[in-house]
Amino acid sequence: MKQKQHIDIAFSNISEQQRIDYRIRLKTSLDCARYLLRNGQPFRGHDESKSSNQQGLFLETLKFYSKPNKEMSHVVLQNAPDNHKLTSPMIQKDLSQACADLTVKAIISDIGGDYFSLLVDEARDAAIKEQMTVVLRYVNKKGSIVECFIGIIHVSDTTAQSLKAAIDGLFSKLGLSLSKCRGQGYDGASNMRGEFKGLKSLILADNPSAFYIHCFAHQLQLALVKVAKHHEKIQEFFDMLQKMATVVGGSCKRKEILQMNQYEQIVERIASGEIPTGKGLNQETTLKRPGDTCWGSHFSTVTSVISLFSPIISLMKIIKNEPKNDAARTDAGCILYAMEDFEFAFLLHLMKLILGISYELSRALQRKDQDLLNAIGLVKVVKSHLQEVRDNGFDELLQETNIFANKYDIDIPNMNDVYCHKGRSRRRLESFTFLHYFKVELFNTVIDTQVQELDDRFDNVNTRLLECLSCLDPRDSFANFNKEKLIEFARFYPLEFDELADIPFLSSSLGNFIIDVRADSDFVNLKTISDLALKMVEKRKDIVYPLVYLLIKLALVLPVATASVERVFSAMTFVKDKLRNRISDDWFNSCMLTYVERDIFDKIDDEDIMQYFQGMKNRRMLL
Repeated sequence: MKQKQHIDIAFSNISEQQRIDYRIRLKTSLDCARYLLRNGQPFRGHDESKSSNQQGLFLETLKFYSKPNKEMSHVVLQNAPDNHKLTSPMIQKDLSQACADLTVKAIISDIGGDYFSLLVDEARDAAIKEQMTVVLRYVNKKGSIVECFIGIIHVSDTTAQSLKAAIDGLFSKLGLSLSKCRGQGYDGASNMRGEFKGLKSLILADNPSAFYIHCFAHQLQLALVKVAKHHEKIQEFFDMLQKMATVVGGSCKRKEILQMNQYEQIVERIASGEIPTGKGLNQETTLKRPGDTCWGSHFSTVTSVISLFSPIISLMKIIKNEPKNDAARTDAGCILYAMEDFEFAFLLHLMKLILGISYELSRALQRKDQDLLNAIGLVKVVKSHLQEVRDNGFDELLQETNIFANKYDIDIPNMNDVYCHKGRSRRRLESFTFLHYFKVELFNTVIDTQVQELDDRFDNVNTRLLECLSCLDPRDSFANFNKEKLIEFARFYPLEFDELADIPFLSSSLGNFIIDVRADSDFVNLKTISDLALKMVEKRKDIVYPLVYLLIKLALVLPVATASVERVFSAMTFVKDKLRNRISDDWFNSCMLTYVERDIFDKIDDEDIMQYFQGMKNRRMLL
């Protein structure tokens, strides 16, 4: 409890100089650990013996860092006592754990016992271990929406009961309670959203106020994939793009030929004045592979094919004429035949148009500070935009496709000619013109299917809850304000708003609030509920109207997308790769926390970390 009075310290007879040297040595090791942790770098090397010329990043960084500083170099590494160098693997892990623990404590302190939402997902790491990531969404003391990663847990299986037990264990360790959870956000997997045995249901059984929201960005991607799988021509189109990516990525030689073709194309276009030059322009691009679970990947694939159209055709002609590799020659011939058809060019630009509209929505939904009401509004804007394109956008799309076809010598059919059904008998088939085929069978049908799928996907949010949320919209001087619906919204949370004590006071408080903010010029130009929360804290109206501000916080806490969880998975592939796949679960969690939440980690004082490290177990020296 008090190390200075411990019998071991009394017998050790440590001098003041030894304590000073120990502090310098510990501070130096901590600085090196902080550098490696915030950059996601490994600590250990394959050979850390004295004869090795590459002893691992921790020791090599320690050498480099201490060399120009005489005060450090005199007390570290070979100048330190043999049994107290503070460079052992155990010391490295303790320093990492101290940094991670204080980072999480800073996050928990920022939550301050307030309400939060739970975002959870699982994925396999480089060691083929199932890892569950936990992110909390809350409103901080400034009124800003924050999403913070608090831990990654290895789970033996992905059943709902196992995930719930892992979450309970993590919350118990961190001093959090599920009773403060007011929202759940998952990607829609059956073990998460199951009505009877899913994680959502298990948490709702403990806390009925933890409303479930299916990740909006994931729903959007599913809507796009559904269209691609249920429209024959669109499915064939994306199958061809998948085959194209496979053929191009089949060898390093093909990639290099594609890059060279692209370079020659850029040089020609610059020489003709078709494209400008400047810093950051005309960068080398690659052919991206579409993926059902990778948000925005379909749009990136389509745009990369358009920009690399000529280099891809040149590459396919080379592969087609190769004397060997019959499978690649056959695929290249099919791809070349498809790319030289006007229908492929039309679908390419049609999907670029539709996916481009959805791509902006996808990126907006992935913002950490996005609120649920604004997200619903963005979905409505996209559906309106798609409907407007359907009504008035065909002629412009056809003209753009014709320009593209002329540029690459693709035959343009006469739109008044009768369309010939490819690969089918002409008997018993309805005859129509090319114009009807491209406008009705492709353009209108694909957009109608997309709009219908968006309606179906985004209709599963609690409608009544959204109607009440819309009354907090600050646009047009709080035009949607409705006191009765806001009181109904408060009744969704009986633990926060007592029917007898709080609801009558909330009614009068809402009346005063709306008169106050409509008369205040600072609240005129607000666009979202997030802006309203920030302005209330700035003007200290959260203190004047605490129940109204509580309503706003509960609205903001509701999750929109699990993008923060996906970002953690991206970091996981960097921190734990195939050469670093034996890292222990605890150390992996420490490395992930400090790397993902490096902004919070950077603000933690070195002295606090050293004191925490000192108190983790008995040490030979005292600070």
